[in-house]
Amino acid sequence: MKRALIAGTFDPITNGHVEVINTALDIFDEVVVAIGVNPDKKPMFSIEERKEMINSIFGSVDVVSFEGKFQIDFALEMGCQFIIRGIRNQNDFEYEKTIRNINSDMRGEVVRMVYLIPRRKNAEISSSMVKGLIGPRGWEDVVEKYVPQIVLEKLEEKCLR
Repeated sequence: MKRALIAGTFDPITNGHVEVINTALDIFDEVVVAIGVNPDKKPMFSIEERKEMINSIFGSVDVVSFEGKFQIDFALEMGCQFIIRGIRNQNDFEYEKTIRNINSDMRGEVVRMVYLIPRRKNAEISSSMVKGLIGPRGWEDVVEKYVPQIVLEKLEEKCLR
């Protein structure tokens, strides 16, 4: 049984994330989506809200959260043999190459890294970019191109409060 972990803050989940997760679901028997807590980021959505959005999009995916652990250690705890990472650009590649090498230094080759590149239409989307578009009149029409419908609805709810 091939089990893979895909981790991120998913604040919010974007069409790029969805594409990478869907591709992972096509490749692996089981995919665990792990919401990591990054102390350097101030999230817009709670972990529970992010879990709800991910579950509403995928349904069949195991969605968990983790904090204060290296991703590779969490993957091992979850019984994953693979860590899936999305790469959008050259900067992501350089960063991910470093992380791969550090993981190998820490735990050897017990967990393999798999890199997925989204299609051009999703390649430049990030949660930070989406949040940066919110505010000006008509933002909803711009943001709807980059996030699933359920996420757009949750963003509208948050911003109208």
